[in-house]
Amino acid sequence: MGIDEMLERHAGEFGPWQLRHFVLTSLAWSLSAFHTMVVVFADREPDWRCTDRAGTACLPQPPRTMCGLDPGSWEWTDGPGSSTVAAWGLVCGSKYKIGLAQSGFFVGNMIGSGIFGHLADSSFGRKRSLIAVCVASAAFGCLTSLSPSFWLYAALRFLTGLSSGGMGLCSFVLATEPVGPSARGMAGMSTYYFYSVGIAALSGVAYLTKSSWRVLYFATSLPSLAYALTIHACVSESPRWYLVRRRPVYAMRVMHAIAAGNGRSIPDGVSLALDSVLDVLRAPITRARLCVTVLINFITSMVYYGLSLNVTNLNTNLHINVVLNAAAEVPAFALTTALLDQIGRKPLTIGTMWLAGAACLIGGSLGSMKTARMVCAVFGIFAMSGTFNLLGIYAAELFPTVVRNVALGCMSQSAQLGAILAPLVVVFGGAVPFAVFGMCGVLGGVIGFYLPETKNRAFFETMEGLEADEKVRLRQRLKTNFNSSS
Repeated sequence: MGIDEMLERHAGEFGPWQLRHFVLTSLAWSLSAFHTMVVVFADREPDWRCTDRAGTACLPQPPRTMCGLDPGSWEWTDGPGSSTVAAWGLVCGSKYKIGLAQSGFFVGNMIGSGIFGHLADSSFGRKRSLIAVCVASAAFGCLTSLSPSFWLYAALRFLTGLSSGGMGLCSFVLATEPVGPSARGMAGMSTYYFYSVGIAALSGVAYLTKSSWRVLYFATSLPSLAYALTIHACVSESPRWYLVRRRPVYAMRVMHAIAAGNGRSIPDGVSLALDSVLDVLRAPITRARLCVTVLINFITSMVYYGLSLNVTNLNTNLHINVVLNAAAEVPAFALTTALLDQIGRKPLTIGTMWLAGAACLIGGSLGSMKTARMVCAVFGIFAMSGTFNLLGIYAAELFPTVVRNVALGCMSQSAQLGAILAPLVVVFGGAVPFAVFGMCGVLGGVIGFYLPETKNRAFFETMEGLEADEKVRLRQRLKTNFNSSS
């Protein structure tokens, strides 16, 4: 029998074993949030003040800026070590470098997602890939804290992005593959709670280390190394990966461990079966699905990260705004989880993207109303977090096990491309980011109409199983349409 059937009948779909495995593997999302969002604090433009020698030339005048002031007439309030902007003078004509470094991180993410997505599907495996990205991210993150110059800093941010590109991807697949069909939607969408927890925790760490961006990078990078050691000792490889790699004996060992951990047992003589492996682009079904999901993920990522980074343009309290953004994600995850099996994946994807688009368009029309714009931005994060949350489980259901990680890797790469462009949009400031992100949200909802609904459908192990199911459903639709017309 297949893994889903064995989980349903004998091992248990979501018992104590899966809960422990799920929590441990999903913690990687919190670390991913550390590596990704640390720039909100490390690359911020800190407060500055006039010095005693300034005279009248440095008096506060709108717009209050140090550009054009004489050297020595102003200084950074918290000193030059408070952020990379203060350390290397990334203001005025050099401000573009901030966006360049942030985009470089996401370029690395895009490349890393492809590398580790394929690596996780190869003989290397899901577990070892997750350990590898955590160790590499910790190493490059710690080295970033020692950067003596901006260009080395930007290079190390690229390498951190490269290494952490597969962190969330490997974590998601490893967390959800041992879960049964009835609990997979809830489990898959719950992984993103850990990302929000990571963002909230980051704000606290940043507050404690606000006098030194170097200490902040070290404090947010070292936990990845401790986590890699934990994964090595306490987490099992995916039984689905063992099966598609033609190692059924190892797959059965994991299934027996799941059953034992859930207080159940698998009868003697019951074994796992798998057919053949085909490429994701060979079949028209998965090829079309991949194109649509890649576009949607690109748009979702661009809007989500764009709104997250745009907090620097809202002229509100940075720490409070980041906490509000993180807090907005939690109810978004809860709501989409509750509605996932009620109204389905497809309408929820379309609806959340349109809500995010509407919030952004409204925010862009509010001009100088800072509080109202902040509310619109938080609501946009809320809606787009819901899209991000459900896209993971939606995409996992769209592709069979043999190509799932490759497909999710392509989606992750497209997400990083969107994230690469987001900082470049944010640099424009004013109403431009809101307008761009708003139109993207509306467009993403339209594209969502081209995806099929996967509610209450099985996780397929092979391309053959998916194609056979599609043929059955096509015959049923034709029969229904024929009966209706008659």
